[in-house]
Amino acid sequence: MLQIFSFIICFLFVENVNAALIENSINSHKNQFQTIALKIWNHAELGYQENQSSELLADALEKEGFTITRGVAGIPTAFIAEYGSGGPVIGILGEFDALPGLSQTTSPFKEIADNASGGGHACGHHLFGASSAWAAVTVKEWLVKTKTKGTVRFYGTPAEEGGSGKVYMVRAGLFEDVDAVLHWHPSSSNGANAESSNSNKSAKFKFSGISAHAAGSPDKGRSAFDAVEAMNDMVNMMREHTSESTRIHYVITKGGEAPNVVPDFAEVYYYARHSTRNEVVDIFERVVKTAEGAAMGTETSVSFEVMHGNYSLLPNTVLQKLVHEKLTKAGGVTYSDSENSYAQEIYKTFMKPSLEIGSQENIRPYKESHSYGSTDVGDVSWNVPTAGFRAATWVPGTAAHSWQAVASGGTSIGLKGTEMAVKTLSATAIELFLQPELIKNAKIEDAQRVGKDFKYEPLLGDRLPPLNYRK
Repeated sequence: MLQIFSFIICFLFVENVNAALIENSINSHKNQFQTIALKIWNHAELGYQENQSSELLADALEKEGFTITRGVAGIPTAFIAEYGSGGPVIGILGEFDALPGLSQTTSPFKEIADNASGGGHACGHHLFGASSAWAAVTVKEWLVKTKTKGTVRFYGTPAEEGGSGKVYMVRAGLFEDVDAVLHWHPSSSNGANAESSNSNKSAKFKFSGISAHAAGSPDKGRSAFDAVEAMNDMVNMMREHTSESTRIHYVITKGGEAPNVVPDFAEVYYYARHSTRNEVVDIFERVVKTAEGAAMGTETSVSFEVMHGNYSLLPNTVLQKLVHEKLTKAGGVTYSDSENSYAQEIYKTFMKPSLEIGSQENIRPYKESHSYGSTDVGDVSWNVPTAGFRAATWVPGTAAHSWQAVASGGTSIGLKGTEMAVKTLSATAIELFLQPELIKNAKIEDAQRVGKDFKYEPLLGDRLPPLNYRK
C-alpha cells in the first residue's frame, strides 16, 4: 500500500512539474506569437504566395534554436523547423494561407480591409500557423529542461485552401520518419472528435472557341462560354444520379469580355468531393465527360488542369482520445464584457442568429463524426497516425469562409482560442514523449485502418505544385 501511495505522489508531482513548465513557456512566448498571428492576419496572403507569413514563422522558430529547411517539396513557402534528436518524432502542422475575395476589418459589420491580396483569413490559418509554432517552441523548451530524448518538428504547410500543399510534402517523403502528427483548426466551438472528411479533386476546365461579332456574324463564331454553360447544365443534371455524400461545386473564372463579342475562351473551376477517394475519382471522370460532351456540342475544344486532390481524413482513436483529454483539461474560454458586446453585434449579421451566448467554456463530447469538407491533412493521416481538434476562435455560430470569421479571428476572441490550442497541442505532444506505447498502439490502429494492401497514390498525380493557381 505504501508503494502504491508513493507512486501516486510521484506521478502527481511529475504531472504538476510538467504542467508548470508548459504554462511558464506558453506565457513567456505569448506576446511574441500573438503578434505574429495578427501580422499574418494583416498580410492575408493567398495560397503559394505566403512569402511574408512563411518567413515570419520560420524566422521566429530559427531564433528559438530550430533547424530550418526552406523551400521543401518544390514550394518556396513550405518549410520544416526541427529541434532535438532521435525518436520519437512528433510533427505539428501549421497553415498560413488566406482565402480570396474575403478582405475584412475587425468590425462587427461588413467592412472591406485595405490589403494587397484582397483576401482574408476566413478559415483562421493565421491562428493555426502561429499557435502551432508557439506549441512547437513550448515542446522544445520542455525537451531541453527535462532532458528528454526526441524530436519536435514543425511543418510550415502552404496553400491548404485548394492548393494541396501538404500532399506535395507527403509525396516528397517528408513525413516518412514521423511517429505521430498533431494539428488543429479554428472554429466556432471546441471539440476533438474522431473525424473523417470528404476526399476531393479539382480542376480548371478551359474551353477554346472562335470569336466573332455577336450580332453581325454570329454564325462565324463558336462560343467557349456556351460550352461552359452546357457543361454546368450537364453536371447539375448529373447530381441527381450521385450518392448522398457527393458534393460538386464550381465557379466560372473566365466568361468573356464583352456581350457583343463571341467569347473564344472561357474557364470553369470544379471541385468534386466524396467520403471515399475511389468514388471521387469516378465522379471526377464523369465531370470530365460532361466537359467533353459540351465541347462536342458547341464545336469548341476543351482541356483541363488538375489543381489539387486530397484524401479523406483517417481517424486514429488512440491519438484522438488523448487529444480530447488534453483539450478538456485546457478548458474553454470566457468572453469579457466587451467581447460579449462584440459577439452580440456579430449575431445580428447571421442569417440564423446563434442561440449560444458569447462564451466558449464547453468542450463538446467525444464522438466519431464525418465532415463534408476536405483538407490536405487527409493525405498526411493515411501515411502517419494523425489527430486534431477544433478550438473556438470565432463568435459562436460563425460559419467558416465568412467575413464574420475574418473579423472575429483578428480580435482577442481569436487569440483566446489560439492560446487554448497551444495548451492542447503542447500537452498532447509531451504525453506522447512520456508514453511511447501510445505511439505504438496508434501505429497498430493505423495499419488496421489502411489495410495491408494499401499503397499511397496522390489524387493529383505527378503534377508539380500549382504555384500560380491564385493569380
